[in-house]
Amino acid sequence: MKQYDAKKILNIALAGHAGCGKTSVAESILYLSKTSERLGKIEDGNTTLDFDSEEIKRQASIMTAVAPVEWKNTKINLIDTPGLFDFAGGLAEGIRAADSALIVVSGKDGINVGTEKAVEAATKAGLTKIFFVNGLCDESARFYRVFESLKATFGPSVCPVVVPYIVDGQANTYVNLFDYKAYEYSTDGAVKQTALPDMGNRLEGLREAIKEAVAETSEELLEKFLMGEEFTPEEIILGVSQGVKDGTICPVFCGDAHNTFAIDQLLNSLTWLAPSAADKSEEIGVDLDGEPVEINVNSNAAAAAIVFKTVADPFIGRLSYIKVISGKISPDTPIVNMRTGSQERISKVLTICGKKQSDSDYIGAGDIGAIPKLVNAKTGDTLCSPLRKVVLDGIDYPVSSYTMAIYPNNKGDEDKVAQALSKLADEDPTIKFETNHETHEMLISGIGEQHLEIVISRLKSKYNVDATLQKQKIAYRETIRKKVSAQGRYKKQSGGHGQFGDVWIEFEPYDCEGIEFAERIVGGSVPKNFFPAVEKGLRESIKKGVLAGFPTVGIKATLYDGSYHPVDSSEMSFKTAASLAYKNGIPNASPVLLEPIYSLKVKVPDANMGDVMGEVNKRRGRVLGMNPAEKGTQVVEAEVPMAEMSDFSTFIKQATQGRGSYELEFARYEDVPANIAQKVIENAKADLDE
Repeated sequence: MKQYDAKKILNIALAGHAGCGKTSVAESILYLSKTSERLGKIEDGNTTLDFDSEEIKRQASIMTAVAPVEWKNTKINLIDTPGLFDFAGGLAEGIRAADSALIVVSGKDGINVGTEKAVEAATKAGLTKIFFVNGLCDESARFYRVFESLKATFGPSVCPVVVPYIVDGQANTYVNLFDYKAYEYSTDGAVKQTALPDMGNRLEGLREAIKEAVAETSEELLEKFLMGEEFTPEEIILGVSQGVKDGTICPVFCGDAHNTFAIDQLLNSLTWLAPSAADKSEEIGVDLDGEPVEINVNSNAAAAAIVFKTVADPFIGRLSYIKVISGKISPDTPIVNMRTGSQERISKVLTICGKKQSDSDYIGAGDIGAIPKLVNAKTGDTLCSPLRKVVLDGIDYPVSSYTMAIYPNNKGDEDKVAQALSKLADEDPTIKFETNHETHEMLISGIGEQHLEIVISRLKSKYNVDATLQKQKIAYRETIRKKVSAQGRYKKQSGGHGQFGDVWIEFEPYDCEGIEFAERIVGGSVPKNFFPAVEKGLRESIKKGVLAGFPTVGIKATLYDGSYHPVDSSEMSFKTAASLAYKNGIPNASPVLLEPIYSLKVKVPDANMGDVMGEVNKRRGRVLGMNPAEKGTQVVEAEVPMAEMSDFSTFIKQATQGRGSYELEFARYEDVPANIAQKVIENAKADLDE
């Protein structure tokens, strides 16, 4: 593929609800542009952009994929993003690299939650929004109902460009409202211009919708519209073009990707409607002093690029997808990774089309490509020239709130699991992995249940590691509620030197993470050189509480009396005596079980607020308050016990149809209610007996 100037490059992310046909639209574009020799079909598992084994198996996109096409002397970088909510990290990556969002809407199902999320993400990123209503060859599709829904939901900026003429449920003819021409399509790929069909008042109504959208682009045109004056064809074309580029107009196209109907009209319009990389890709970075720096789209300037996706494959190696904002990236370009501060060595640069790679001389300003074998680069890193060091905005990933424990199926494979997860997390930063040293479990967090299921599947398929997910253990703790004194006396005689240690220790509740050790020995009843041994014995003892073996916290232990033997006393004997005092005293100090309490913030639509508050109460939580968020949503703040939150992610998705989200953050430990504490203690003792 030849090199293109930024003025002739379009970076377009395909987004929308799962199943609306984003990948099929991309396949139609690839086929019509002759980038692909065949029209790939998801059900056949032969699409260019859903090439991962998991995507083929599940017939759904789970990661971002890139494919460039050429159309009318314009390069269009298609960025296909997942529609499944559990893979929203892929949407964040695609949006970061794009200048426009082509939001695909099902002609049958209409606006879904995924449509709303795609519009919200594109709006937040300042992208141009373009709608494509897909699947109109399905007799149950209802384009005009969907179009009215788009206008009602997203406002008068929604502007029709291509509309269908439907006869007996069939949409084979499509009318372009700009040139007032109709085109008839057949399943053999033939396209012919045909007479403008009689659509009655509907056509005039659609033209009125265009005028309404154009009027919003400038005060002069708005005044003209309100005065009832007609727009000239030039004013309409220029008004729509400018409105689309600055985001005040969202054009609507339609067609059927499976049959490639009207995809050519979409492509023809994109070349003059969608903003080019030169129009839209400039960014504001930050220099070494924290000052803002304008990064213009200029191939002759110092290089600056963002890594928006990483592939860490055991077969093809590491691949860093980049969008170049300024300058050129080539094997000769000296590049600094601003996160590490070190220089990255570029062996070659690539053009990526699905899983296919081809060598390129360079990646120019405004363009997208990939660099292999950047060992230290991660998604979100800025790569730039050492002559102008700047940091670009990274990627705003969704919070990974769904956590499970992961266990290898084969003993001794813990390291293999950890290493493989680390590589998967390089590809997908929404995967979080840590080891909980209290529960001795490896924990993995993701966006949802399906997300983690696919992680397990990919561990097997990519790294030949078998593992299973289990509900994570709760890191309970124990403490005491009253002050007691206890003796620990250790005496052992077995010929030769014996062992002797005798201590009296006072235990009391204290505000500390573990144990606070003190002494008030009078008269040398216990020599000072044995104090550290006593403290060590206590610190080892609190690792296992007397109720259920959980760590004991919040204790002050004061050594105040004891006795010793000038020959038989040793550090070991006093350490043992201290542990005996602990075992004798703590059961009498009103020991209680503590559980972790987390701060919960749930963002939900207004209509679901009551459901969420009721669910929080069911889970032994306390609602603290509510705050209004974006349009039509509220943030419910609460405190909840971690033990009750394992399936909260599933509840939120079901209750809000995927619109809700939440964050959890550790707050403190609190007493476990007596009835629940008894069950926890019984289960813990049963586990110890196994």
